[in-house]
Amino acid sequence: MHISERTIGDVVVVDVSGKVTLGDGGDTILKDKLRSLVQQGKRKLLLNLADVAYVDSAGLGAIVQSYTTVTNQGGALKLVNMTKRIHDLLAITKLLTVFDTYDNEAEGVTSFSNAQV
Repeated sequence: MHISERTIGDVVVVDVSGKVTLGDGGDTILKDKLRSLVQQGKRKLLLNLADVAYVDSAGLGAIVQSYTTVTNQGGALKLVNMTKRIHDLLAITKLLTVFDTYDNEAEGVTSFSNAQV
């Protein structure tokens, strides 16, 4: 798994590629990265999942835990560019009702300008 970040205005886009799974430590890497951004004062986080091939239960848990961490610190974590597989996984687990999700990056970034974060 690979993670990179870039900033668009006051929104940090976190690009994730590869597999978010327990076996490769992807779940821990993702949690640590998002926790670090929040500790740096970043409150508007957009998780770009376009290049994520697979998410297992540990990876899904990491995303949920990161969402909780960011929210508890007064921030917002939103998901963008989900593959059909990830979308279906979130639908089956009812997590689509928890996360704000967007089809493209522009919509995701714009959504923060309407929110109080």
